[in-house]
Amino acid sequence: MSEPYRSPSDIYPSLIYEDAPAAIDWLVRAFGFTCRFVVPGEGNRVEHSELSLGTGVIMVASPKAETHHVSPKSLTGISQALSVYVEDPDAHHERAIAAGAKLVRPLQTEDYGARGYMVLDPEDHLWYFGNYRPGEYWQDK
Repeated sequence: MSEPYRSPSDIYPSLIYEDAPAAIDWLVRAFGFTCRFVVPGEGNRVEHSELSLGTGVIMVASPKAETHHVSPKSLTGISQALSVYVEDPDAHHERAIAAGAKLVRPLQTEDYGARGYMVLDPEDHLWYFGNYRPGEYWQDK
């Protein structure tokens, strides 16, 4: 028997969507995520799910009143943004826009050389996709 897969990522955000099943389908289609695991709940709810893209993993679930988990659609502003490395930002941008992602910042090359863009998904989670990986400018202390 082989060992179970374990993501090399140590950070895996949990995102709340009013319509989590539709969000999972959209994230797969628009951003290229792979749906790995879904725990369905009553009434078309998602209690827990895991989606991967490259070495990264996100978890998607339905709102939970008892823990104050809500979709950003119910907020008056943006409280977070996810930054995701993609090898080809131009092709990824084309795919996301074709699927209906709402452009916040156009595809551009930054002064420091990274290329990327920023969009909102259908429930207003903010995403940055680009070819930058943190660490290049870090200084050892």
